[in-house]
Amino acid sequence: MKKIIGITMGDPAGIGPEIAIKALNKAALYDRCKPLLIGDKSVLNHYLEKHPDLNLTVNVVNKPSEGKYTFGTIDLVELGIVDMQDLPIGEVSKVGGNAAFQYVKKVIELALAKEVDATVTNPLNKEAMNAAGHHYAGHTEIYADLTGTEKYTMMLADGNLRVVHVSTHVSLREACDRATKERVLDVIRIADQACKNLGIKEPRIAVAGLNPHCGENGLFGQEEITEINPAVEEAQAEGINAYGSLPADTVFSKANGGMYDIVVAMYHDQGHIPLKTLGFVYDQKSGAWEAVKGVNITLGLPIIRTSVDHGTAFDQAGKWTASEFSLENAIDYAIRLAENV
Repeated sequence: MKKIIGITMGDPAGIGPEIAIKALNKAALYDRCKPLLIGDKSVLNHYLEKHPDLNLTVNVVNKPSEGKYTFGTIDLVELGIVDMQDLPIGEVSKVGGNAAFQYVKKVIELALAKEVDATVTNPLNKEAMNAAGHHYAGHTEIYADLTGTEKYTMMLADGNLRVVHVSTHVSLREACDRATKERVLDVIRIADQACKNLGIKEPRIAVAGLNPHCGENGLFGQEEITEINPAVEEAQAEGINAYGSLPADTVFSKANGGMYDIVVAMYHDQGHIPLKTLGFVYDQKSGAWEAVKGVNITLGLPIIRTSVDHGTAFDQAGKWTASEFSLENAIDYAIRLAENV
């Protein structure tokens, strides 16, 4: 049976609505799932009226079970938040920030009620959301709060490379303090289960070091000796195929080549930089992105959440140039995870 995938529109002033329409304008998607958009009809109509060649219609539903889920129709849970006359396209605004938050809140409610099988989020703008009075560091923290989840982590994925994080949206100074044995072990366990949920029977988990060259036996830092290596050893004692700590300057290349199924990164940029170097391709001649790939998945939640691995791209909003590849990848991961639950 095809799964219902709830997809948020993202900040309506960003590229979320555009890439959602582009992704939903592909017949092959409807062969694999039942996509359901959460957002505002006024925003959809704004773009559909500009692109009548798409020949898409909007079907507003009160609940997911009312969706048609046929190619050519965008099924929409309408929240009626945005008046396009009040929305500055391509700019930070309270209107856009509040709408983006409310879309996320609604899709979480639908997932918790088991009315959708998985959730996919388009990008929101943290400044806009906080200006609207919703004080979160990002999607991950919203999901953790509204689902009552204490142990969670972010996973990024593109092709063979999968990365999970010990810490994300904190300062580098705080990230070092958060690399404790307990937290590293929790993330190793979460990573192991996530790979199994993706159909990998015996996951190989690489654990990156925090310091250059994993501290060179304490010469450049003690964290590997006192925190990271003991976490790896305990995971191994539990039967998890964990390896490390491993130097961060080579471990991602090894994982991308197939030596490991997933890498535990110690902080935000340690994991994000290699993933985005692979997935984000900028063409200097055209001055545009040729590809923006990669998926963001929140692990440890009681519901499935995947997301695009890019921001609202206000500079591209309304120009119909944004790539839908990352959203398509996020939907693909959501389907795979939902089918393995």
